[in-house]
Amino acid sequence: MIIEEEKGFIDRILQNRMVTHSLFWLLLISVTTVTASMYDETFKIHLINNVSLLPVQIGAAYFLAYYQIPKLLLEKKYFFFLLSGIGSIFVFSVLARLSVVYISEPLWRTNFVQESLWEIIYDWEYLFTVYFTTAYLFPIVFLIVKTIKEHFEQRHQLEILKKEKATAELNFLKAQIHPHFLFNTLNNLYSLTLEKSDDAPEVVLKLSEMLDYMLYQCSDPTVEISKEVELMHNYIDLELLRYGDNLDFRFNKKIDNNSTQIAPLILLSLVENAFKHGASGNLINPTVHIDLKLENQKLFFKVFNTKPVLENQATKSNQKGLGATNINRQLSLMYPNNHKLTIDDKSDSYSLILEISL
Repeated sequence: MIIEEEKGFIDRILQNRMVTHSLFWLLLISVTTVTASMYDETFKIHLINNVSLLPVQIGAAYFLAYYQIPKLLLEKKYFFFLLSGIGSIFVFSVLARLSVVYISEPLWRTNFVQESLWEIIYDWEYLFTVYFTTAYLFPIVFLIVKTIKEHFEQRHQLEILKKEKATAELNFLKAQIHPHFLFNTLNNLYSLTLEKSDDAPEVVLKLSEMLDYMLYQCSDPTVEISKEVELMHNYIDLELLRYGDNLDFRFNKKIDNNSTQIAPLILLSLVENAFKHGASGNLINPTVHIDLKLENQKLFFKVFNTKPVLENQATKSNQKGLGATNINRQLSLMYPNNHKLTIDDKSDSYSLILEISL
């Protein structure tokens, strides 16, 4: 708790622009002062000089970083940038020399002659060779740090945008699954009500449980695999009520840890596909076999279903179905480079093997 409070305090400091800039200049002047006075006893002199020069250096830094580069150079106003650069170099070099002669040196020197303003201005060669570096050393360091900071901030923003885009796209894919599944299940329920089947109330109950899970418990990026298995069982039970003994069905599962996290609704869409395009094809003996194995965070999921030998063009175009179309995109979003999807589409059967490193 204490660590989190300290981290929050540091984050608030770093987010305060005035504080971070003040800390930067304080750190810079401290490092240069200590470094310059390491081999002699002139710490006080270097400190006085650096403090007196600091306002000039800050002015040069902000003028360069927030006006000359963004407003002139980046706007391709090269002539004005060059003109402004020459003028600012001269002005800030003069100000740097004036701060040393009239502020710094009187505090630690005695019996010296101060140059007049005109003498300082006309000695442009000395200004350029000595005080240009003095005036612009800190601004150049400031500009480099600012550029690096903006680069990392832009990369961070891009990462955030990518994640937000992926999340939005994933939510859209999930939203597609819900009405698609509901449409199929309501068709099944409608058939049972026409037959006045006693199984209709059980279908409504299971459908209610499934919708509750899909609408309110799948908002997180991952869920426990035990919940996904329970969802599949409810769906399978609904389908078995419809097909009865006519369906050759098998569901083998071996899970070493029921708390393992997995992206929601991926497995269900594949199971639904098998029933929609396999069992519903009016075959004499339709077959759906499902094998689920989870061991050491490695998922192996295989779905096999038979299908009509003679398919019309519409059936072929829909063979993959909405679920299989979404599954590829969801896998690329949730498990990039950590999954393998193998499909064996034959004239009389359809087999799909999904392997995920969770």
